[in-house]
Amino acid sequence: MRRKRMRSAKVTLGLTALMAASLTGCASEKQPDYAAICVDPQTQTRADDENCTDEREYHGSGAGFFWFYMATRGGGFVPPIGGSYNAGAGTYTVPRTGSPTVKRGGLDKGGGDIGTITRGGFGKAGKGSSGG
Repeated sequence: MRRKRMRSAKVTLGLTALMAASLTGCASEKQPDYAAICVDPQTQTRADDENCTDEREYHGSGAGFFWFYMATRGGGFVPPIGGSYNAGAGTYTVPRTGSPTVKRGGLDKGGGDIGTITRGGFGKAGKGSSGG
């Protein structure tokens, strides 16, 4: 009878370790390479993400709202909605080098450090996608 109990404890411990490892893997998903804010390039101000309904790229002409891609590494900051952004701090086209990961929208509406972006994780909804 003692054997059954020990075998049961080993199975329980094994399953617990497996579950803990899988949850840890979800929570530590890699930070995206680029994050995008919705902008009005005519006024160079940040707009609400809902204004960027597609993935059109801005090429210096035309009106409307477009995604502005910023690297998540390097200490950049995003402005609050309605605030001015530095057009030299990013690009209006999806970076095409390699296969970068891109997160469109979902950044703090009050602005802040772009290096704090996370994608996915336990209990979060990710909007990340691959550029290319």
